[in-house]
Amino acid sequence: MASTLLRRTTTTAASRHILPRLHATSTADTTPTLKTFSIYRWNPDSPTKPALKNYTIDLKQCGPMVLDALIKIKNEIDPTLTFRRSCREGICGSCAMNIDGCNGLACLTKIPAAEATMINPLPHMFVVKDLVVDMTNFYNQYKSVEPWLKRKTAAPTEGKEYPQSKEDRKKLDGMYECILCACCSTSCPSYWWNPESYLGPAALLHAHRSVFLLRRRI
Repeated sequence: MASTLLRRTTTTAASRHILPRLHATSTADTTPTLKTFSIYRWNPDSPTKPALKNYTIDLKQCGPMVLDALIKIKNEIDPTLTFRRSCREGICGSCAMNIDGCNGLACLTKIPAAEATMINPLPHMFVVKDLVVDMTNFYNQYKSVEPWLKRKTAAPTEGKEYPQSKEDRKKLDGMYECILCACCSTSCPSYWWNPESYLGPAALLHAHRSVFLLRRRI
C-alpha cells in the first residue's frame, strides 16, 4: 500500500515538473515564420501596366499549400486579389497557375521553403485579371477533337452501360486522369508559338483516348 502511494506521489510530482516545460515550448513556437509572396497583378479597368506586388504572411497562421496562402492574402490583406479556385482537392483544375516558374495546381503545391515565392498566371495566355486567364481557346481546342464516345453499332443492352474488360480498362491508365487544367499545354513551346493551330498536349491526349475507344468499340 505504501509503495503504491509512493509511486502515485512520484508520478504526480514528475507531472508537475513536465507541464511548465511543455508550456515554455509552446510559447517559443509562437514566433512568426514570415514569408513573402510576389504575385502578378493586373486590372483591365486600370491603365497601369502589370506588376508584381509583395505580400508577407505568417506561415504558422496559414495552411501548407499555396492556395491556402492566396486565400489568406485575399481574406486578410487584399480582397481585390483575383484567382480561380473550387474543389481544393486537385480534381477541378481551377487553380492552375505558374509558381516559381513551374505550372501547377495551387491546391496541391506546398508552399516552397524559400523566403520568397513568385506567382504568375499560366504563361502565354491572355490574362483576364490578376491570376485568371482566358481559357476559351483551350476549351475550343478540346471540343474540336469531339472527345466523347461514338458508336456505329447499337448498345449490347438497351439502356445499360457498355461492358468493358479489365484488360481494356487498364489500357486507359494515363489517358483518363487529365482534368483540363491547361498546365501541360501552357508549358509547351509549340503551343506558345502556334496556339491557334496546334491543339496542344491536353486536347491530343483526349483525342488519342477517343481513337482508342473507337478502335476497341468500347
